[in-house]
Amino acid sequence: MSDIVNNTAHHRYELTVDGHIAATHYELADGVITFVHTEVPPELGGKGIGSKLIKGALDQVRADGLKVIAQCPFVKAYIDKHPEYADLLKA
Repeated sequence: MSDIVNNTAHHRYELTVDGHIAATHYELADGVITFVHTEVPPELGGKGIGSKLIKGALDQVRADGLKVIAQCPFVKAYIDKHPEYADLLKA
């Protein structure tokens, strides 16, 4: 497995596994990143790929000093399950 890549040209974090790309799409403005949609190909379903992708993306967001709006239900659910990321949410 490769690491999570921030594809700024396509406004998404990507994780490529076995030739398939899982991606979480975002919008960025004024130091706030809004996660709008996460896609995991069916071939990668049920393997924890989505969670790995979101964890890697949130770790990069933290390193970049950004705040998060979890518009995407998958990202919101991940943060709900992992309260160590709750401080990233924009109040």
